[in-house]
Amino acid sequence: MVNLIWVFMFVFGIIYAAINGTMEEVNKVLFTSAQEAVTISLGLISILVFWLGLMNIAKQAGLLHKLTSLFKPFVRRLFPEIPPDHPAMGYILSNMVANLFGLGNAATPMGIKAMEQMKRLNDDRDDVSRSMITFLAINTSSLTIIPTTVIAIRMNYGSVSPTDIVATTLMATTCSTLAAILIDRYFHRRRVMKRRQ
Repeated sequence: MVNLIWVFMFVFGIIYAAINGTMEEVNKVLFTSAQEAVTISLGLISILVFWLGLMNIAKQAGLLHKLTSLFKPFVRRLFPEIPPDHPAMGYILSNMVANLFGLGNAATPMGIKAMEQMKRLNDDRDDVSRSMITFLAINTSSLTIIPTTVIAIRMNYGSVSPTDIVATTLMATTCSTLAAILIDRYFHRRRVMKRRQ
């Protein structure tokens, strides 16, 4: 469905430009944007490689294991129906740690693996489980200590102090994560109450 929306927007834009007689401007923007996208991507790759390298060093040093151990009691309370030693729990913890450091690209594969494992726990049914809903809410709000990707984008665009957003990002993502957990719990309790009636 999303692909159809993008195709519609692209075709509509081209037709509109042709009717308005602004095709030349559209062509200029297309080539300029393509060049800018490559420049931004290369800048992001260098920052992401740096942080992924640091995460790998932290993993080798055992720091990631300590960090996941620190979060484990909290995560077990959020996902009570997942057995503590199940692979889904490991993927959820890894996803959360990657999101903490703003490494959404590294967190995505772990999030997909976590969903696959939770689907297996749900007997491969098509309807979502409570754990899947909770994980999606938390992953979307994603508490972030260091917004690596945003800092890299700000650096690429010549920001004087690209790290100024760290404190506000931490506050905003803390609020969004708490809101996600509270809303998730509210709707879960509401579903339970409806089933009992």
